[in-house]
Amino acid sequence: MVQGNEVLASLRGVHKRYGTLAALDGVDLDLHAGQVMALLGPNGAGKTTTISLLLGLLQADAGQVQLFGHDPQRLDARRNIGVMLQHAELPPTLKVGELLLLTASYYPAPRPLEESAGMAGIDDLLQRPYGKLSGGQQRRVQFALALCGRPRLLFLDEPTVGLDLPARQRLWATVRRLVGEGTGVVLTTHYLEEADHLADRVCVMLRGRVISDGSVDALRAQVANRVIRCHSVLDVAEIAGWPGVHQVDRDGARLQLSSNQVEAVVRRLLDADPLLSALEVQPAGLGEAFTALTDDRSPTDQREAA
Repeated sequence: MVQGNEVLASLRGVHKRYGTLAALDGVDLDLHAGQVMALLGPNGAGKTTTISLLLGLLQADAGQVQLFGHDPQRLDARRNIGVMLQHAELPPTLKVGELLLLTASYYPAPRPLEESAGMAGIDDLLQRPYGKLSGGQQRRVQFALALCGRPRLLFLDEPTVGLDLPARQRLWATVRRLVGEGTGVVLTTHYLEEADHLADRVCVMLRGRVISDGSVDALRAQVANRVIRCHSVLDVAEIAGWPGVHQVDRDGARLQLSSNQVEAVVRRLLDADPLLSALEVQPAGLGEAFTALTDDRSPTDQREAA
């Protein structure tokens, strides 16, 4: 498990049920300063319930939840967090600058308006009404609101949905700057390449339990599959039936295979296609590792529990 210098928040033996459905089933989790933790899992895994408990929006049925050593519902603890939710309802008639000043006023030592705007890349939007902005511009404003209070712990829920590539890269750079200053970050995202790029640590949840917790490399190491790429005219359906091949896709002349019997599959590829070229073998990516850990769900497991 990747360790930071200081535990900012924790769950110990936490259980939470919705009727007969166990959203969390004995979860232990620490959030560290100076670290980006990506919290991943399929729908219903317990991610939203975990975040809601840490934000003080829910109470656990059993176990202990602490935020800076206190109950998360305490105001003095919540003043040390920043939150960017996937969906946010903000007053559409207020100007962006007014929204920032209003939000900053809730914190004891907020950032200056200009600093928050610059970090989020919204300097040119301060005089515009929030409701007149595009979806991507509103997401950048929401990011500025999340960081304006100098949070020690920042929750980012699908932060780059609706952002173009330059805006995504700017947000990533700002997150890395905050982490360098000691801020802890909890990232929930369906963009696995985003988690791969940003996270120091990946926590995977399934059916209300933590099934993997460590670095991206440690997560990959749990998976025997590796990725084979090559240029070949071989038929995808034929390759899919070979022993040791779990998935095969074609993009033009390029094939990509996932296999846990790489040597045997590579030999068979070369035997079957003498003109095969551009052959490369790589460890499983975060996406492949995540799929391998979570693809054993039954239809019952896939219900939306959290």
